[in-house]
Amino acid sequence: MPQGTGLAGGIMTGVTEECAGSGGGGDGRPWALRRRRREALLLGLAVVTGCYGYAYVGLSVTGTVPDGLPGFAAALVCLAVVPHLAMRRWAPYADPLILPLAVLLSAFGLVLLYRLDPAYRLEYHAGATAPAQLVWTVTGVAVCVSVLVVLPDHRRLQRYLYVTMAGALVLLMAPALFPGDTYGAKRWIYFGPLSFQPGEFVKTMIAVFFAGYLVVHRDALALSGRTVMGARLPPGRQLGPILAVWGLSLLVLIAERDLGTSLIFFGLFVVMLYAATERTGWVVCGVLLAAVGAAVVGSLEPHVKGRIVAWLHPFDAFRPGSGVSDQLAEALFGFGTGGLTGAGLGRGHPELVGFAGRSDFILATVGEELGLAGVMAVLMLYALLVERGLNVALRSRDPFGKLLAVGLAAALALQVFVVAGGVMGLIPLTGKALPFLAKGGSSLVANWLMVALLLRISDGAGRERAGR
Repeated sequence: MPQGTGLAGGIMTGVTEECAGSGGGGDGRPWALRRRRREALLLGLAVVTGCYGYAYVGLSVTGTVPDGLPGFAAALVCLAVVPHLAMRRWAPYADPLILPLAVLLSAFGLVLLYRLDPAYRLEYHAGATAPAQLVWTVTGVAVCVSVLVVLPDHRRLQRYLYVTMAGALVLLMAPALFPGDTYGAKRWIYFGPLSFQPGEFVKTMIAVFFAGYLVVHRDALALSGRTVMGARLPPGRQLGPILAVWGLSLLVLIAERDLGTSLIFFGLFVVMLYAATERTGWVVCGVLLAAVGAAVVGSLEPHVKGRIVAWLHPFDAFRPGSGVSDQLAEALFGFGTGGLTGAGLGRGHPELVGFAGRSDFILATVGEELGLAGVMAVLMLYALLVERGLNVALRSRDPFGKLLAVGLAAALALQVFVVAGGVMGLIPLTGKALPFLAKGGSSLVANWLMVALLLRISDGAGRERAGR
């Protein structure tokens, strides 16, 4: 394969060392220690920020510092200290920003849910969700630490590519077998009183499979085909994988009416294809197939068609008999009310969005109470986390690690885009949970699993550069 073709190929030859003297077989322990000290400082800042937000919510809503502040602070300290100590023992060369960003986003999500619980109790007599979210956060951090302990090398995942894909397909299609829809889409698997969303875990499993598949086949995908109007299009025999993924994403969309999962699934494959081959032809084919699929399903599937109508005409919800949900309209009113700096945390009315105000519409709470400044701060945190994932890909020297890091970062970016874009009226609503912030145990645990894999890949890249 020619030098410079594909992120998983020749890019490794042009990547400069992140730290002078950290490669070439030298002792990288001082460099690793500096990384962990930097991480500890940032984790402390994340804990202080979360505690300040919790106290501010109590003062805003009740006029007093909440009695649960010491317990909340202790929980955040544990959520920061335990994975940090695990990093020092099992991943000392990992990126120092990934863990603090994940902790800060999780802490802010808890603060938002603690703020929303009283409003939902008064408006809908709904139960509290923040305590359960804290339990799921602990579970997610425990999963993250467990992965770091039991997976010393991310390349071991290559041994189980087809098993991983088979499991992903089973999980992806399983919700269609369960009776009853949840809010219009079949996303859940039920086991008695317990339920979880398999689609949250499927995106990670699919990223693992795609990374392994593209490492093996990237030469055939990158070096064949013909050029049409300046873009090299893939040959017909190589279109098989993208057509199969396109068909599967449409099947998920039709059978489960899950627009968000199908968009993330198909978009992830196209992004990883481009990263592996640097061929715009794959992107062109992906965009065309996505447009065709959206047009067909949007015109035939009533649930998806309803979301499109609500997106195009959100304020029709206030017309009698329109049948359009008022969630998007209420969210847009909230963003407009927030203005530049917001009404203040705890001083808005995000509960008017309805039940979704604690899930995919939780960003509307940020827009109303923290304003445009708060929304931009949250999106910048996500952008930083995605950037660190791409930085891990650039620094990794093995092709599988490169593509897996790109896939994990792309999956996070795509989910944030489809959720934030839907809430702001940029695209139709998808019903996916905003990573780390929204209520939902499945999403939280799955995102911490992605963080663990990024940390493991980053540690491997750091060890190679330090000569360890």
